[in-house]
Amino acid sequence: MPLQNVYAKLLNAHQQREKQLAVLLDPDLARLSRLHRTVELAAELGVHYLLVGGSLVVNDRLDAVLSDIRQRCAAPIVLFPGNSFQLSYRADALLFLSLISGRNADLLIGQHVIAAPFLRRSPLEIIPTGYLLIDGGVVSSVQYMSNTLPIPANKPDIAACTAMAGEMLGLKTIYLDAGSGAHRPVPEEMIAAVRTAVEAPLWVGGGIRTPEQAAARWRAGADVVVVGTAAEQQPECLRELMAEAKNQ
Repeated sequence: MPLQNVYAKLLNAHQQREKQLAVLLDPDLARLSRLHRTVELAAELGVHYLLVGGSLVVNDRLDAVLSDIRQRCAAPIVLFPGNSFQLSYRADALLFLSLISGRNADLLIGQHVIAAPFLRRSPLEIIPTGYLLIDGGVVSSVQYMSNTLPIPANKPDIAACTAMAGEMLGLKTIYLDAGSGAHRPVPEEMIAAVRTAVEAPLWVGGGIRTPEQAAARWRAGADVVVVGTAAEQQPECLRELMAEAKNQ
């Protein structure tokens, strides 16, 4: 377990204006052998968080992946669940995602009710998180599985007001996501609008493939940039991404 809890680490970095990098690992998209290089390089470089989850993860594979990751990297492991079945005691924390950009009641509160008894008994640190799906130019797995429309990329005001409402409801962090395989990442203008609207730490992911794209999103106001596909396909890109984070 990390010495400092994840939310405290997030909040401290936000207050100090330190930029952080997270790697999203989807157990259903890669064999364990393919994850090893990414995880070991993340450990070597000091990547701040490892997010684990996806739209179709099954629990027995999730447990195996989490155990393997823990042996290879000391960074906090944070569950990024696609549904209430993607839960495990083998992580350090869980982003308790409420899909506040959509109007699917099951993903606003329904799945949370099912998961709550398990989570109350678990050692996981629970981080209430407002999740906003942003149009990335392609129908994402999240959009299809959640049966919700993403916020249009050219509507930063909608994203800002949605994030503001989430913060007023007590959500502790905000996550802007263009989805895995997005053709374009969350626009800088939208990130800046959300950053102005809320005080909560801000995660931004989806479609970020280059250090330049990551740097632009940190400058716009993201506290944590999340990369998934890029890190899985080319783990060495983490070197440049971490160097960019330290330069912000």
